[in-house]
Amino acid sequence: MSRPLSIVILGLTLSSSWGNGHATTYRALLRGLRAEGHEVLFLERDVPWYADSRDLPDPDFCRLAYYEAFADLDRFKPAIRNADAVIVGSYVPDGAEVIDRVAEMGPRLLCFYDIDTPVTMAALKRGEEAFLARRQMPLFDIYLSFSGGKVLDRLEREFGARRAEALYCSVDADAYAPTGEPARWDLGYLGTYSPDRQPVLERLLIEPARRLPEKRFVVAGAQYPADIQWPPNVERIAHLPPEAHASFYSRQRFTLNVTRADMVAAGWSPSVRLFEAGACAVPIISDRWEGIEEIFADGESILLADDSGAVVRMIRQMSDEKRRAIGAAARDRVASGHTGAVRAREFARVLREVGNALLAKAV
Repeated sequence: MSRPLSIVILGLTLSSSWGNGHATTYRALLRGLRAEGHEVLFLERDVPWYADSRDLPDPDFCRLAYYEAFADLDRFKPAIRNADAVIVGSYVPDGAEVIDRVAEMGPRLLCFYDIDTPVTMAALKRGEEAFLARRQMPLFDIYLSFSGGKVLDRLEREFGARRAEALYCSVDADAYAPTGEPARWDLGYLGTYSPDRQPVLERLLIEPARRLPEKRFVVAGAQYPADIQWPPNVERIAHLPPEAHASFYSRQRFTLNVTRADMVAAGWSPSVRLFEAGACAVPIISDRWEGIEEIFADGESILLADDSGAVVRMIRQMSDEKRRAIGAAARDRVASGHTGAVRAREFARVLREVGNALLAKAV
């Protein structure tokens, strides 16, 4: 049996789920790693907007420590140098400077975990390098990507990644499951406001709400502008902490998935919300993008919709038997391939594979 790994992760946030999807992604992965016996130190920049809204300040599945600025990372140098692998995540504040600082410390295995791969690629093509510089791509022994499929080839061919591996988001199977509560809403959506997602939300939820005034809808998430004209049958929830997610999903007859424009363009970019909803056995209505049917099968474990009319027909016409069957199939898909435990094993396997190859090369 392989010995447990010692891992250091520098990520956007683990302590606060406010206005981001990174925290729940890391939590599922790290709980899975802990269950497999691995030890993780998570380093998070201490910033006021997360410090003021921490819903997991003291996790029991890893060690969590805060730093003030990238120069403050020097006090973690022994841990970084002695770890089996060090992973820097996307959207870390002053990320490019953090990467350079960590690389100078000489970690055994240096990796990047991009939970925003298509957004990153689009930014780099525009010359924007706030959290990752293009020159830094070859620094990483492994580029772990939120996106798979053809995106991995692009990372290596166009951007110079030495080895790109898919590491999709995952879900904590203990935290996300059907609660058995009665349905409150006919269609709901959970997601922080994003200008590029808003037109799709308008098309696939707000317009159906206008056409179906007798039905109930809900949108949960932060940062929505005050001037949005919500129909009277759309309930708004400003922030929903992770411990309330399973109940939220379980009280919907259908839930909506809306994907960022850059991720639609790239394809193969399932969000953590897809897996969370699937784990709760709620039938998912989603926008369409290349690669989604490799994860969920249209009409069997997901419902793909291109326009308002399709959503209206699903809500009006689909039988409860068919609806429940689609939700159950989604839950089966998630349980077999997209839990934190599954992802942790994939993660450890690739770390060991590359780490052993580098050791053999050094000898």
